[in-house]
This record gives sequence, structure tokens and C-alpha cells, in this order.
Amino acid sequence: MKIVIANKTHAAYADVICDTIEESAKVRGTGIARRTPEYILTKMENGNAIIALEGEKFAGFCYIEVWSHEKFVANSGLIVHPDYRNRGLAKEIKKAVFEHSRKKYPNSKIFGITTGLAVMKINYELGYQPVTFSELTDDESFWKGCQTCKNFDILTRTERKMCLCTGMLYDPVKKEKPREEIKQKPKFNEKAFTRLKGIKNSLFYKKEKSATEK
Repeated sequence: MKIVIANKTHAAYADVICDTIEESAKVRGTGIARRTPEYILTKMENGNAIIALEGEKFAGFCYIEVWSHEKFVANSGLIVHPDYRNRGLAKEIKKAVFEHSRKKYPNSKIFGITTGLAVMKINYELGYQPVTFSELTDDESFWKGCQTCKNFDILTRTERKMCLCTGMLYDPVKKEKPREEIKQKPKFNEKAFTRLKGIKNSLFYKKEKSATEK
């Protein structure tokens, strides 16, 4: 398996990347913002994407978005082709795009929003921390990208304060903890995040049901 920084020579994979993202959204039944092949191609040409290939076959992808004049960057669109899932590839791609982001944008805060527990766990292991949406970029272009998500109405109703996604942030300004503290860092609490996700779902959909009944 080869995991590299994508460039214009990988343009032929833009369509399959978009198709894989869309199919994944349907299967999972969760919000994943759709992207066009042209958008993916732009990321490749700018050196803001990571692609995984097995020979000539597409295996996985993730790209970098830049917001608020490089104050924030996001590692978005993480996807693994169905043929290569459950092999730890998502974690390797996420690590690669995170390291690339740190090198290319050393002073930027790296953030992401996701409903996936697996992605939350990977982010946590990389040093991200859960945060409120108010701590993320206020760039309108970023939030506009959520319009294609099935849960966009929730984000709108809460005045962009929260949604079914969880916001996570890596801040490079904060000093690295001593090695002893890193060893003692608590493990990712999957049960806690699962409960949080359940609470969010029940709150939002209970309101929807009540509104319908009225």
C-alpha cells in the first residue's frame, strides 16, 4: 500500500473518490458533505490531499481545507474504499494528512467535525480535543459546505452552536506535555462519546417529532 501526497497526476481518481464518499454517506446514513470531482482535483493540484493506492487501484483519500487566512485548517473528506476497510487504513491516512498539515501549515489550528466514533478516536490519539463549535472557524465558506449534509437543518436551528457532529481541535500553540504526562493520558472513552451521540439524536429528533405532532 502506498500513501502519498496527491498531485495532478492522480486526477483520474477524482470521480471514484466522489462516488465513494457519496456511497459511504448513503450506507452510514450520516451527514457527509458532497464534493465535486473539480473540487477534489483542485486539492490535488494544490498539494492539499493525501491518497492511498494499491498498485493502480484507489484505496483511500483525505484532503486539507484552509480557513480564516490559515488560522485554521481542516482534514476533511476522509474515505476508504470498501475493498480496503477494517485494515487500519483510515488511521494511516489520517496520520499522514495530519503530519502533512503540520508541516505545510505549522501555525494553524487543525480541526474537524464528525459523527464517526472511529474518526473521533483517531483524532484524539493525534492530540485533538473535543470543543464547542464556537472554538472553530467562523468562516462562512466552511459552514456553507455543510449545506449538502442531511443534518444541516439541525445546524441552522441551533444557530450553528451544535449539531450531531462533534467538533475536535488540535492547537499547535499549546506546549507539548512532558513525556510522563503523555503516558498517563486517558484512553479515548468510546462509551462516553456514544452516549453523547445518543443524547444529541434524542434531543433533536424528539423536537422534530413534537413539531410534527403539533
